[in-house]
Amino acid sequence: MEEPPVREEEDGEEDEGALAKSPLQLTTDDVYDISYVVGRELMALGSDPRVTRLQFKIVRVMEMLEALVNEGSLAVEELRMERDNLKQEVEGLRRAGVSGAQVNLGPDKMVVDLTDPNRPRFTLQELKDVLQERNKLKSQLLLVQEELQCYRRTIMKKLFSFRSGKHT
Repeated sequence: MEEPPVREEEDGEEDEGALAKSPLQLTTDDVYDISYVVGRELMALGSDPRVTRLQFKIVRVMEMLEALVNEGSLAVEELRMERDNLKQEVEGLRRAGVSGAQVNLGPDKMVVDLTDPNRPRFTLQELKDVLQERNKLKSQLLLVQEELQCYRRTIMKKLFSFRSGKHT
């Protein structure tokens, strides 16, 4: 008796779960999982030269996605570290008191030294908005670059056909 490939199905479901995640929640492991799923599907298509060319393009896009995810993860980690440092600073101020007076800060209050050049200047929501806008602009840039490639190919085909004497 043959046993069904249970492990493969579980892997497939887990890998496809990365595709269902929000782009802002992706990790590098998710990018690798997505790459694995796409690679499997491309291998199933066969060895057509068009598939091979497409595969190289997909690999490049996956590399760019991995870089963006790494960059985003670093930014999030930096924000967390800054948040933790600020919490410690606020706790220290609460314990010591400012100018001998007891400061009673609520959960939504924060003491900021306006003379500190390293003070936070943006809220977390503003930073998230900027990151979302950056991601949107990068995706638009990729689309424009792809369109430019199409135009270049068309121009090169026309130029080649003109030089070879095949006027269209």
